[in-house]
Amino acid sequence: MTKQTMAARIRVALSNPGWVCLIWFGMTAGVSLLAVPAQFGASSATRAVSLDVARTIFTTLNKAELIALVVLLIVVRVSGNARRWWAAASVLAFIVLMQTVWLLPELAERSRMILAGTEPPPSIAHAAYSTLELVKLGLLLVLGLAAITPSKSQKP
Repeated sequence: MTKQTMAARIRVALSNPGWVCLIWFGMTAGVSLLAVPAQFGASSATRAVSLDVARTIFTTLNKAELIALVVLLIVVRVSGNARRWWAAASVLAFIVLMQTVWLLPELAERSRMILAGTEPPPSIAHAAYSTLELVKLGLLLVLGLAAITPSKSQKP
């Protein structure tokens, strides 16, 4: 077994896409599965306040996820395993772009309508966003764990 320098170990660790996936997973799960549902459950918050805060939170989360996506694509590119990761990164990019371009603007408009006192027409936007969010979380968790788990050829 050869001894690696600290710099070499850090370089190997940073070129593993697993850390990006797991940080992204934690950030998204914390917001989507914990913070926002808890906010809507708060008895002192009105529907209008909850909708306005949720719109702001999800807009901010989306910006952070776009940054995480760019970092992931860079790490995948420099990892030496781009072929192995390309399909998964493409699915994540598709999900984030669908949420950015279609779903978040539609959900924000629906929130504005509700805040203005108008009930918006039926839409699949919320269900689509939630479904894509769960798929994204599952994919990030599986990919992150798979990336940090040593392969059989790496085990002593």
